[in-house]
Parts: sequence; C-alpha cells; structure tokens
Amino acid sequence: MDKDRVEGIAQQGKGAVKEAIGKMTGDEKLKADGKMDKFEGKVRNTVGGLKDSIRDATKSD
Repeated sequence: MDKDRVEGIAQQGKGAVKEAIGKMTGDEKLKADGKMDKFEGKVRNTVGGLKDSIRDATKSD
C-alpha cells in the first residue's frame, strides 16, 4: 500500500473529527476545515491507489 493511501485515510479521519466538532460547537470555520481535510484525504488516497495500480501493472510484466 502506497504511503499516500495511508496518509489520505488518516487525513480523512482527521477531517471527519474536525467537521464533527465544528458541527457540535457551531464553529463554521472548523466545520469547513474538516470538510476540506476530508476532500484532500480522498484525493491523496486516490493518488496512492493509482500509484499502487501502476506499480502492480509494471511488476506483472
């Protein structure tokens, strides 16, 4: 598993926590930061998945 996938998953979790705290406290900025972290984590996870796919494709040849 590519390190970008691991970091992306962690960032998504961090974003979910931030968003939940923002919702509970009514802090719109924290909520928005959490949503952005979740989005960035998804992108990083996708990039890591692509790297894994490319690596697997080149190894099987």
